[in-house]
Amino acid sequence: MYRSIYLPLDNSPLSLAGVDLAIDLAGRSGALLTGSHVYAAKLHDRRFRQMEGGLPEPYRKEEKLVEQRDIHDDLITRGLRVISDSYLEVFAERCSRAGLDFRRVALEGKNWQKLVEDIGASDADLVVMGALGLGAVVSSQLGSVCERVARRIDRDLLVVRDPESRADGTIAVALDGSAQSWGALLSALELGRHLGRRVEAVAAFDPEFHYVAFNSIAKVLSPAAASVFRFQQQEKLHEDIIDTGLAKIYQSHLDIAAGLARDAGTEIATRLLSGKPFEQLLRYARETKPWLLVLGRTGVHSEAGMDLGSATENLLRLAPCNLLLSARSFEPPVEKIADATMAWTKEAEQRMGRVPEFARGMARSAILRHAALQGHTVITSDVIDGALGRMPGGKCPFAGQGEKEQGSSATPEAPMAWETSARARLDQLPSQVRDHARLRIEKLARRMKCASVNDAVMDAASRAVAEMLG
Repeated sequence: MYRSIYLPLDNSPLSLAGVDLAIDLAGRSGALLTGSHVYAAKLHDRRFRQMEGGLPEPYRKEEKLVEQRDIHDDLITRGLRVISDSYLEVFAERCSRAGLDFRRVALEGKNWQKLVEDIGASDADLVVMGALGLGAVVSSQLGSVCERVARRIDRDLLVVRDPESRADGTIAVALDGSAQSWGALLSALELGRHLGRRVEAVAAFDPEFHYVAFNSIAKVLSPAAASVFRFQQQEKLHEDIIDTGLAKIYQSHLDIAAGLARDAGTEIATRLLSGKPFEQLLRYARETKPWLLVLGRTGVHSEAGMDLGSATENLLRLAPCNLLLSARSFEPPVEKIADATMAWTKEAEQRMGRVPEFARGMARSAILRHAALQGHTVITSDVIDGALGRMPGGKCPFAGQGEKEQGSSATPEAPMAWETSARARLDQLPSQVRDHARLRIEKLARRMKCASVNDAVMDAASRAVAEMLG
């Protein structure tokens, strides 16, 4: 859970609601709270000088201007610092009443710039700030300071939009299969456990886009171009496969999330939505009214250097509930992904059946890991070949790795005895690698100072294979 929480303060209603929320979190986790306010004395000074031309004539005399500038500089600098201290005092009083550790920071400069700099230099792992500040009007969607901070920090950001702390409000987390969304799930589960709130995982997929795309393509393709593109066959492929395939992919995300939650000792609800993701998530938030919506900062289609994904950016502006933009990344164990998303062809299963039993689990894990990295959902012989090709030299892990096991001029070792059960396990290996494996295993037995090759040596050899497979 969070250990250090940073709060930009401006005494607006949402800022004060953020203080209460942060105090609640810190009271449960023991986090240190940092209250921060930025005042812009130099900005006010420059603006005052720009307005000097509009002063009444008596005040535009040189001696009067010099006098007014001195008075203004002193009052503005001291006055803004007094206001800043007053905001921080409100924060300090609330922390003191809750018996929590806190610190105060007053900064001078451009608000969002100073906040980004101070957050980056701090040890804060969560920033809590209001979606709107003192400058909000009826049509405001998102404050400029909040937006600029959201784009530039690399910490979790909890954006307060709903000042009511409803006890029955759930924590919803949006999943799209990205490492960022899985990280958001872990954060949602931890918050749900600490705050005693129910968690619901939501996944939204868009089955309509390819219809729009095909209709657009149909308007510009000539008959000859349509024939080359095989337009009708492509459209049918989408209708028959991609629609149902997308639903299966996103349902698998929810199944994996439910499994991860059970491993963490809790049960979560899941919901699959069909339509433009940000629009469906927005509708979901408006209808179900979660207390908090947790999102990855970027999504499954993002590239390095992207600050916010499109769905996250839209929801940051429009969602009616509190939002947590998670900076955390996580990849579920490959076995969990495989259970929910991958199938094996009959030929691939038969091929795995020929792998020695003591090495089968390791080989299957290596193949699944390779398939997940390549985006496969069906394991075929080609996928198995690709996984084997990633091993050192593209060979069986028992094969020689440069040692002079054959043709060496060294004094030959005394023959190594084999126990019956160990020999049976060796005989399960394919004949083309059996001699290499025997030499490697006997060498391991000698390092282990064993008089013969037994099951313990074979188990150790199995562990060595696992390490080679990653």
